[in-house]
Amino acid sequence: METLLLTHPACFRHETPPGHPECPERLRAVLQALEAEEFALLQRVEAPEATIEAIERVHPPIHVETILNGAPEQGFRRIDADTTMSPGSVEAAFRAAGAVIHAVDEVMAGRARNAFCAVRPPGHHAEPDQAMGFCLFNNVAIGALHARDVHGLSRVAVVDFDVHHGNGTQACFETDGSLFYASTHQWPLYPGTGRAGERGIGNILNRTLPPGAGSAEFREAISDAVLPALERFQPEFLFISAGFDAHAADPLANLRLTEDDYGWVTTELVRFANRHCGGRVVSTLEGGYDLAALAASARAHVRALMLAA
Repeated sequence: METLLLTHPACFRHETPPGHPECPERLRAVLQALEAEEFALLQRVEAPEATIEAIERVHPPIHVETILNGAPEQGFRRIDADTTMSPGSVEAAFRAAGAVIHAVDEVMAGRARNAFCAVRPPGHHAEPDQAMGFCLFNNVAIGALHARDVHGLSRVAVVDFDVHHGNGTQACFETDGSLFYASTHQWPLYPGTGRAGERGIGNILNRTLPPGAGSAEFREAISDAVLPALERFQPEFLFISAGFDAHAADPLANLRLTEDDYGWVTTELVRFANRHCGGRVVSTLEGGYDLAALAASARAHVRALMLAA
């Protein structure tokens, strides 16, 4: 079994206004980085569209209808100060969620070892009834509920190392004891959620990092907080919200990680999954806005997915 790489050309057709940080060039940088010879063994698959039924496990019908009917015929439609839709946004959003769902199915069937979904728009800020923070649907939450409800799993976990707190994923999980969410993120920072005291019903872990924190603080948070919490929860499937905007070069925040940190954390998470959940890991792209840093970080992340024992 090899690592699966899921993406789709439709994800380029979700366009954003000039100068917007969440742009098609982000995905192009990631995919170009993964064309190197060391990634030749990746199984490359075009992402299918998610069904409405799958998306409505997370988002109520009124939200799904809002997105389905929200794309303009031309130009842009603004949802909030940060989030817009273009004519190609609906298909891109359905492909992004569909990538995570298909990855779950392939990993559960034993046809892939693990998977990375190189898709956009990202998802972890999308709350059940609200698109926000560049996100339309919460891709990782949709995948997690698919793993639980379709494949009959009883404990599913998401680890999110994006520099911004995944308020949407937390909102989806915080009252459901079959789901676990752990986030490392800069504090204070957008969206203003993710304080350490936000614990849901004991199934939420927020490990905040101050501006200027780097490798040592991040690795301590993973080793001393996130991994022990995962050990206690004992998930049967592990998802990663892979945001690379805690990199020192990223323009939207103030942490100081390097691509080596992303390789390290991925290795630690895959090794955990190998010990506790049959190696079942699906990762999906979230943030990362310096193109060179994003490309280098994605390389390190996928390399670790492929190589971690």
